[in-house]
Amino acid sequence: PWVKLGAPGDVMVGETCLALGNPFGLENTVTRGVISARGRRLTHEGRELPGEFLQTDAAINPGNSGGPLVNLAGELLGINTAVATGGQGIGFAIP
Repeated sequence: PWVKLGAPGDVMVGETCLALGNPFGLENTVTRGVISARGRRLTHEGRELPGEFLQTDAAINPGNSGGPLVNLAGELLGINTAVATGGQGIGFAIP
């Protein structure tokens, strides 16, 4: 089986999304949120990370990284990648 890829240009701000993963070692976890922004640039330790990210309020925690971010049609929107350490409930995915 495989997951259908969503078209990156079709991702809309406000679109419902689901983050799947194993946060904190809790298996088979799904959280719901919305796409908050597209094209976010991130920095880590003073360096800008390559690429642009999708921002979501779906809970992405340690253990979710590498898991899929999907829309309600089950299409892959991105790969869960990072969280904002200074913000509550702000996560990022590589589109």
